[in-house]
Amino acid sequence: MSITTSTNPAVRTILDGTAPHHARLAAATGLLPLPQADLLEVLVGLRQSHEPEIAEAAAETLNSQDMEDLLAAAKSDETPTAVLDYLATLSRATREIHEAAILNSRTSDEAVTSLASTTSDGAMLEMIAINQQRLVRSPEIIDAILANPARSAEAERRARETKKEFFEKERGAQQIAQELRARGKSAAAEFFESADLTGGLSVEDAWLIAEHIEVSDAELDTSWLPSERYDELSAETPEEHAANFKRIVEYERIEMGEVPAERVSLIKRIMFMNAKDRMKLAMKGDREARSILIRDSNRVVATGVIKNPRITDQEVENIAAMRTVADEVLRLIAMNRAWARSYTIIHNLVRNPRTPLPTVISTLPRIRTKDLKHLSQNRNVSEAARRQALRLSSARSGQ
Repeated sequence: MSITTSTNPAVRTILDGTAPHHARLAAATGLLPLPQADLLEVLVGLRQSHEPEIAEAAAETLNSQDMEDLLAAAKSDETPTAVLDYLATLSRATREIHEAAILNSRTSDEAVTSLASTTSDGAMLEMIAINQQRLVRSPEIIDAILANPARSAEAERRARETKKEFFEKERGAQQIAQELRARGKSAAAEFFESADLTGGLSVEDAWLIAEHIEVSDAELDTSWLPSERYDELSAETPEEHAANFKRIVEYERIEMGEVPAERVSLIKRIMFMNAKDRMKLAMKGDREARSILIRDSNRVVATGVIKNPRITDQEVENIAAMRTVADEVLRLIAMNRAWARSYTIIHNLVRNPRTPLPTVISTLPRIRTKDLKHLSQNRNVSEAARRQALRLSSARSGQ
């Protein structure tokens, strides 16, 4: 399944595979009357189709696209990342198209890394090396520039300077934290100062993860975490880290379909942090970090997500319906007075087979009669929950 950013219903059905075969084939051959932006998104998605006929037709139609149209797409800040990544790595693209894709902030770091590895244009490598923010965010680009024999002296100088300034160990976490503070990112600086850089977390990983920190220490309430629970944050083996990473990626694939390579990379970096740092990130991180850590196999880490002061009611609604979260998280959501006032949240909780039975039973009296009747017939919940839902709905109906 492809991820689409288009609001066009036709594009969505084509890319998610629900459109009829003849419609997808028509789209792949460019016969559907689609705006150019939608057409490119469709073609880029369909060229990876499991149906050879559609994939070949999409590739052929892409090859026939006018270079001016491709250049316009590379320059637009509304072009989907998948299209920009295609243009950045397209060998037959003009130099102008590659330049525009490099300069477009929506182009993924992975695509820029690929271009930096393969281009024979030294000036192109210089252009990539100028974007220090991207290099810091993705140090693989630095390595690609330095490994490319076509690099110019200027490209090499910039890459080495960025590597030395931000990633040489002797520079130290404290100096990087000071720089983050100078940029107004005090919450990120706090995380960087306290992150464990002696274990599996590298300076590069800590820098990337710090970009996802939005809550300062002063905003945190740690009263929920008694000292004895720190035993649950004990050291983990590399095998446990790998299993946690694999588990979360698999859950995301089940729930959302294909997981973009950029997100897989972030999940891997986060999951190979130690449990204490993951807990800090859960409590201090942004929405993207929260959406990953809510599925952490460590209950303290997952609980940290719902203790994050920036978590929204919409996120809690989604979590209450998830079947891939710890039962303790669901129990704590039900105990939160503010969230328990939301009917959507408590309705999601009683329908979730992961919610502890005592929590379900205590919540059922607040569920509407119509929904109780549906719940009594829901084979996804426990028999005890179904029986209690039936009793309550019958009692309310006077039966």
